[in-house]
Amino acid sequence: MASRRVRAFKRWMSSHGIEYSDALHFKDDPERGISVVALCDLKEGDVVAKIPKTACLTVKTSGACQMIEAAGLGGILGLAVALMYERSLGEESSWAGYLQLLPHQECVPFAWSLAEVDSLLCGTELHKVLQIIKEDKKFIYEDWKECIRPLLDSTPLKRKAHFFGVEEYIAAKSLVASRSFEIDDYHGPGMVPLADLCVNWPHILSCVITIISFNHKTGAEDVHLSSVSSHHESDNNDDDDNYEYANASDDDDEPSTENSDQDRDEPDPSMGNYSSDSSDAEPSSVSGDDSSVLQMIMVKDVKVGIEIFNTYGLVGNAALLHRYGFTEPENSYDIVNIDLELVLQWSSSLFSSRYARARLSLWRRLGYSGCVSQSSEYFEIAFNGEPQIELLILLYFILLPEDTYHTLDLSLSAGESYNEAICTILSKKNNIALENTSDMSTELFFTESVCNALSSLADIRESCYAIKSKEDDIEVLKSGSTKDRKLYHSSVLRLSERRILENLRNYAVTLMQSLRPAKRSSMRKRLKRNGMQH
Repeated sequence: MASRRVRAFKRWMSSHGIEYSDALHFKDDPERGISVVALCDLKEGDVVAKIPKTACLTVKTSGACQMIEAAGLGGILGLAVALMYERSLGEESSWAGYLQLLPHQECVPFAWSLAEVDSLLCGTELHKVLQIIKEDKKFIYEDWKECIRPLLDSTPLKRKAHFFGVEEYIAAKSLVASRSFEIDDYHGPGMVPLADLCVNWPHILSCVITIISFNHKTGAEDVHLSSVSSHHESDNNDDDDNYEYANASDDDDEPSTENSDQDRDEPDPSMGNYSSDSSDAEPSSVSGDDSSVLQMIMVKDVKVGIEIFNTYGLVGNAALLHRYGFTEPENSYDIVNIDLELVLQWSSSLFSSRYARARLSLWRRLGYSGCVSQSSEYFEIAFNGEPQIELLILLYFILLPEDTYHTLDLSLSAGESYNEAICTILSKKNNIALENTSDMSTELFFTESVCNALSSLADIRESCYAIKSKEDDIEVLKSGSTKDRKLYHSSVLRLSERRILENLRNYAVTLMQSLRPAKRSSMRKRLKRNGMQH
């Protein structure tokens, strides 16, 4: 039996001309929201939904269109005002059946208090951009003060000013930022009912039965949202607009086979057999750019029970949480940054500050630098623990013996090129002949000291999570509860980053093992075969 709000949403979709395949069943989970369960295999090319653009909530379709355009508002800001306005209408809104499915706000950090950011994100990549989050909050308040508060002087809004306060704007902006799609040039951004179900709340991986939901997944695509002409369309419509979706997660609840409130027979996934909730509905007859519909089309086969996720591209968890308010367990696009300041902190524990500055200066004279953002220089550690090559080279130079360092320094001072100087040093160290830096392999910078340094940097970086222990975060995920979304997503983020730091330690251990005599002999033989050995 469908929940009351799902039944209301189905009736709303039917009345607004939204058609969806019989292969889709809507499931309401108290913690995870609405998901869509596949009742049979879906094939490439299957159209699983048709959504008229007039059913999408945009500035153009909102009852507040005239007021918003008169104020010169557009884009995401204008859409947020449209969403606030429709929410203020309650059951009188044309989108009431859709809006009642949405949470009040999403879990994006700009909607958190600064105390929550400090306590939940301490040590993470997001905490290092705390200033950006502060600026986000500042700009949001300025937008509200300059663009929205003046609207409260208008007669239609005076009696409903409490729906347009700064907190309500933050809530609306969080939804728009994480759920909206760019529909076309005419409509601009909009909320797309059905397509945006749970777009930012990936299910916890469990077991047994999987479900499909138009959710997020990094780096893959199963279903394609495309703008196409309806039979009412005029000739001057926009080009197709494309949106991506992707797959795979598990859920331990067995899917129901109901259609609306009644059980039904085995569904036909083709759009020749729409849900009975919408089979009699025709897309709205409109003119101009509003006469098109959005189609959700499968771009590859998906087996019954497989979950379909919306994808935001190849994005790590820190960026996902900052921009969209969620994280993804086992996100292979995660990275951890090690700041140059942290490297210098490690160096100062072994050598004098003067020594560290001299070695850093030599590294820069050879043309090296780290990544730079917000006036901070840092080095990336990939998901598999592999460090950025510039970090390896810096550690190598910091740990160079004094005589080797002075030889390299004198070579550069005498006008020898970077190419000649570095090739000379590496050739002597490895007993090989290097004629050009293009011949250099990462292996050439591996020493036991460099490997130990990588492990030490991993330890120092992980100590930044002092407030939260690894065991605390594991317990949060083991509990299976996602009610406290801020706690859940911050725990996923920390565990993801800790996993990368552990991979960095393992990377260093593997390098150490490769430096054993037999391994070094093997490396020399390999280089000799490549014509690089004396």
